[in-house]
Amino acid sequence: MIRNPWPALSARRRSLAVPAILALVLAAACSNSTSGSKGSSGAVPTLTGGCAKYQAYAGHSGTKVTMYASILSPESDSLEKSWAEFSTCTGIKISYEGSNDFESQLQVRVTGGNAPDFAIIPQPGLLAQMVKSGKVVKPPAQTVANEDGWNPAWKTYGSVDGTFYAAPMSANMKSLVWYSPKAFKAAGYQVPQTWAELMALSDRIAKAGGGKPWCGGIGSGTATGWPATDWLEEVVLGSYGGDVYDQWVSHQVKFSDPKIITAMQTVAGWMQNPAWVNGGFGDVKSIATTTFQDAGAPILTNKCWMLQQASFYQAQWPKGTKIGPDGDIFAFRLPAVNPAVPSPVEGGGEFVTAFSNRPEVQAVQNYLSSSDWASSRVKVSTGWVSANQGVDKSLYTDPIDKLSAEALTDPAATFRFDASDMMPPAVGAAQEWKSLTKWFAEGQAIPKVAADIDAAWPQ
Repeated sequence: MIRNPWPALSARRRSLAVPAILALVLAAACSNSTSGSKGSSGAVPTLTGGCAKYQAYAGHSGTKVTMYASILSPESDSLEKSWAEFSTCTGIKISYEGSNDFESQLQVRVTGGNAPDFAIIPQPGLLAQMVKSGKVVKPPAQTVANEDGWNPAWKTYGSVDGTFYAAPMSANMKSLVWYSPKAFKAAGYQVPQTWAELMALSDRIAKAGGGKPWCGGIGSGTATGWPATDWLEEVVLGSYGGDVYDQWVSHQVKFSDPKIITAMQTVAGWMQNPAWVNGGFGDVKSIATTTFQDAGAPILTNKCWMLQQASFYQAQWPKGTKIGPDGDIFAFRLPAVNPAVPSPVEGGGEFVTAFSNRPEVQAVQNYLSSSDWASSRVKVSTGWVSANQGVDKSLYTDPIDKLSAEALTDPAATFRFDASDMMPPAVGAAQEWKSLTKWFAEGQAIPKVAADIDAAWPQ
């Protein structure tokens, strides 16, 4: 999930304010604009100079909107930079707050009458729950019109019962394996092209004794467990294809179904193999106490060789890490467990959901659904891919972003959205996290894990 991570992204990062110096630079860049507020006549002022491109959003200077999400630093830094010029030019302050407790606290705030103006929701299941609360506000006409800039599938993920509520903000590629090209080359290892080759490579690395083949971490505050949902989803999709995956999401195929039990056994043979994990941290149980942010660090010190994580994990590598095919770190696509499944790709994303329809809120909502904002985010953020097709593909100068964009737009791929994000929150963002964490932390039996998750499914 993510969470983004989607996933999952998918409740997984820590926010920082935009540095003061950036605000000064942007203020200078937009110094030729007007104040951005309506005059005594009520007319919308004209923005000039570098701010002219924000004319459609003018007329709300001196206002503030609040935004709440699970996106934490360092990813939140680029998020705030992406709208900094817009904010300076229009005079609309966007007050951002990121939290590891987002999934649970958003519901508390909304039901308690303290909803933010915006929430960036990474789970369609959570979006549906918020819509049922009656607090979500339908988007303005311009945001609806902007939907033409996205693949039609993304509109369905931002809709509930056929009604469009939330514009997609990002897309992330979940089906990646991070590794060190330099280390692979020095050891004579080749990037595996099939699941059988991946398992054989893992066994070879383990027998060589120079660090464990895999590292992992599922710690993420109150969202602890979400990376394990991604591992299971990858195996289900890569074993059985899209139809079974869809039936699993809707609970037509239960967690206790033999197919899902077999998939869990495959995950156990991979990420719970004591000879293969948890490089740099400890035994299998240490996966439950290692944060997902820290999980990949041992690759840089040759204590582990691979990490399965989404494209947004790029933001977690230390500054100065060379990322690319010949660099310190790169990634390859996770192969299908079953060769008959064509190019399985699991993706995640985030959706901008509004709880207010004040004019300044709608102005920000329109901007964040535009290709102009998406392009701005691409320019300041590596490891981030937009769902908006209006983004100039040449802006993706980062090799991971290019790899992700290619996979997410591959017409031959078997693409599916993060399953746990599509399931009801009581399952995908609660019991499944809890049960899979117990699976790793306590070695709970697979049938018990499956039964507990099935029992949490809303009747």
